[in-house]
Amino acid sequence: MSERNRVRSFFALVYLNGILPMIAQPLYLVNTIASPLAFLFFVYIASRGALLSFGIMGGLILTILSTGTGIQADLVHYKQDLKFQDVVVASPVEAPVYVAGMAFSEFVYAIPGLVVFILLSFGVLDYTLLGSLTLFATLVLVWAFASALGFTIATYFQDIRETFVFSPLISLVMTTLPPVYYPLTSIPTKYRWAAYLSPTTYAADLVHRGLCAVGSACYEAPSWSAEALDWGVLVGLTAVLFFLAATKARWREP
Repeated sequence: MSERNRVRSFFALVYLNGILPMIAQPLYLVNTIASPLAFLFFVYIASRGALLSFGIMGGLILTILSTGTGIQADLVHYKQDLKFQDVVVASPVEAPVYVAGMAFSEFVYAIPGLVVFILLSFGVLDYTLLGSLTLFATLVLVWAFASALGFTIATYFQDIRETFVFSPLISLVMTTLPPVYYPLTSIPTKYRWAAYLSPTTYAADLVHRGLCAVGSACYEAPSWSAEALDWGVLVGLTAVLFFLAATKARWREP
């Protein structure tokens, strides 16, 4: 397959699964931001606005994570209901092109939701150049490892209803319970080990350090060793999940 055809196939998948649904049914976008906004609302009410900045950063992470794990439902639908994956397997389109196109289509689908939270953050977060780059890189890593995880799991599902169980469960374990919508320092020291079991804790820690609330100090002093650990965990986890996606995912039916 030529490079030109790979690019065409990639953008065709992005249009099919990302842009076309937004045009055909704009209300899908409401579902994308409904849960993050709901969590932000309760965080704002419970903290009386004190944790608004953390809630907004948590909303960004939840939106991008849900986008990555949400690939499960689309892949299973195309594979089991429409038999579209069988057509792709029989075509010259390689598995990496198919997966990349589907994953990026989910990212495009999340852009309106991300824009909403970024607009809400103006005046609340301190967007320095370094902080903005940290936010962008962190969100890309979260999207990448969530997409790799979602793709691998989806290849083992036989019914789209199975995704209705696992996708919300992953979001719950990775964004609702860990310190994503609230600072890590809110957890007693002796229990923080449990928070570090979730990769989103490291992502939130990076974003929290990079985008401090305007007019107030960071919740914790900057630490190069802590940031190095955060980056190491996120990059390492992403590499491991991509390796598993390449070696353990069921691209073809046995």
